[in-house]
Amino acid sequence: MARTRLVAGNWKMHGSRPANRALVDAILKGLPRGAECAVCPPFPYLAEVAEQLRGSSVALGAQNVSEHAQGAHTGEVSAAMLKELGCRYVIVGHSERRQIYGETDAQVAAKFAAARKSGLTPILCVGETLAEREAGRTEDVVARQLGAVQFADGVLAYEPVWAIGTGRNATPEQAQAVHAFLRKRLSEDTTIVYGGSVKAQNAAAIFAMPDVDGGLIGGASLVAEDFLAILQAAGTKGK
Repeated sequence: MARTRLVAGNWKMHGSRPANRALVDAILKGLPRGAECAVCPPFPYLAEVAEQLRGSSVALGAQNVSEHAQGAHTGEVSAAMLKELGCRYVIVGHSERRQIYGETDAQVAAKFAAARKSGLTPILCVGETLAEREAGRTEDVVARQLGAVQFADGVLAYEPVWAIGTGRNATPEQAQAVHAFLRKRLSEDTTIVYGGSVKAQNAAAIFAMPDVDGGLIGGASLVAEDFLAILQAAGTKGK
């Protein structure tokens, strides 16, 4: 079974109604074939972006989800709410959630389970810090993060923390080594994408690696021309 090639744009805390509309319009107008595309706007814009994507092949995703189904959890958003708004994907365990907001492996696992229960496809993020890589602990860290989750029916994203928003990037060979290590712990048809300063200029080289199935894209997903070039690189892999 061929693995899904996926490029998902994580807009993080960026956007405005006019900017979002212009960005999505440009993506829809220039969308290449060959790879699945998803965009993950901030919560307040999900409904509006969903309407703009209606009838297109571009999937909607969210950047986070509560592990709770409902209740007195001020400021939280449930998986059922995201599903009702038209989301197909949701990012869980992003390093910014782990590092800045203190999300634990157990909490990430609960969020993953909540997403699956509501019919969403979770994109589980794993990755090591620079100190952990330099200490030779990369495999230990990503194995621990993956092992905490009852992984099924999801996408895995390897995002080395030291390469997110820093301008630094793992080499294609470094990315491939970790992806190959992770794939041994998963079914062969699991989609594993790479995130960490992926740009139009380096996407083709990274996506050429045999175990890299696409990307979770941060800053470059906010520039339509760059995001479309990354999608094109993913779509032409193996051709």
